[in-house]
Amino acid sequence: MEQDFNEEKRYQQAQKKVKEIRGFYQHLTVFILVTILLIVINLMTSPEYLWFIWCIVGWGVGVIFHGLKVFGISPFFNKEWEERKIKEFIDKEKESKKQTWK
Repeated sequence: MEQDFNEEKRYQQAQKKVKEIRGFYQHLTVFILVTILLIVINLMTSPEYLWFIWCIVGWGVGVIFHGLKVFGISPFFNKEWEERKIKEFIDKEKESKKQTWK
């Protein structure tokens, strides 16, 4: 019975991961298509000022962070950071309870 629960949980986690990856690729596809459209519009209307670059940089940063999160390559808030923070909060909670009893 417990093995079935674990299998079901693993399946749900894998399914969630696949949805996250699909979401990233959809985001990337829309980014590429809109970028092409913006480049064409920019070059047709005001080729002397390449404003599309600002759009690409702004949105591109978001796409990069989305990809880093989905594929688990977060240089800032990775699993080790999460574990340290959880331990820090637990330790603070224990300390505050100790001081309350004094």
